[in-house]
Amino acid sequence: MSSSSSSTSNSTADASTLRRNRILSSKLYFTMPLSKVPLIYSTAYDISFLGMEKLHPFDSSKWGRICRFLIVDGVLDKNSIVEPLEASKDDLLVVHTESYLSSLKSSPNVAMIMEVPPVALLPNCLVQQKVLYPFRKQVGGTVLAAKLAKEQGWAINVGGGFHHCCSERGGGFCAYADISLCIHYAFNLLDISKVMIIDLDAHQGNGHERDFANDRRVYILDMYNPEIYPFDHEARRYIDHKVEVVSGTTTDEYLVKLDEALAVAGKMFDPELVVFNAGTDILDGDPLGRLKISPDGITSRDEKVFRFAREKNASLVMLTSGGYMKSSARVIADSIANLSKQTLINLKPCRE
Repeated sequence: MSSSSSSTSNSTADASTLRRNRILSSKLYFTMPLSKVPLIYSTAYDISFLGMEKLHPFDSSKWGRICRFLIVDGVLDKNSIVEPLEASKDDLLVVHTESYLSSLKSSPNVAMIMEVPPVALLPNCLVQQKVLYPFRKQVGGTVLAAKLAKEQGWAINVGGGFHHCCSERGGGFCAYADISLCIHYAFNLLDISKVMIIDLDAHQGNGHERDFANDRRVYILDMYNPEIYPFDHEARRYIDHKVEVVSGTTTDEYLVKLDEALAVAGKMFDPELVVFNAGTDILDGDPLGRLKISPDGITSRDEKVFRFAREKNASLVMLTSGGYMKSSARVIADSIANLSKQTLINLKPCRE
């Protein structure tokens, strides 16, 4: 072995050891009380600051509205919701580079990632508190979800799914790579070695695709509209099963393609954990997704993925990801209620 090869090998081993040590010292995993169910949310998820959040089409109060619908409808007891911890800098360094995290100390950089130009004019201390802190809480929720899913069979983070962010770059309203972080924690702490990402957001999940480009422990099924952001042709090479659904695709067409894709993925890979990126920007009328899927189609889609995971005897993490209409919160709540009705999840705690 040449000295350069030996140096590269040692560097890789050192990075792997450092990553594992950071994970082992993390506080993001904790024991869920018996009075709780594996549905994760914090009021800190919701972004509200001087109305600036309204300058982006994303409904940044969606997460809280989902939970309120579930509580009002009698599907969920508010006291049974699990609140996650905020991901620390050391937690984020499990995936992210020091230089990328440092770049978030620049308000103009965050403004570009969040696609809200006026954020560039704010003091960074406010950007950290009002914009990035809510996202770090959601990252904590996604990471914790894998642990709860391993224990309970399923977990839903009513947030997360920042699939455009990779280790070195953010974008598309995604500042942290929560999916990649979730999977690395699962590899190191849950005795899991095979993970399938099922990304059904309307946009291509280029962030996690770049992060796991050469990792055969991760199988990626991505159904996305190729006619919209992010147009990341390099990342498309890293998708194991790619299904392109063009603008105007209807509910029936979409569900047929999903059935076919799940059948193929199931034959090619046996996951121990499924990470389901359940974006609702595929809804008919969504200004960015440009697809024509009905609310009932969303419910059917989510049920199909949960049934797939059950058939594969795999734990499942669901993330809510994108969705750019006010109606998304109601649609997601109705889908979660259906999962409960179909006994695919249990929203009643073991002990009151």
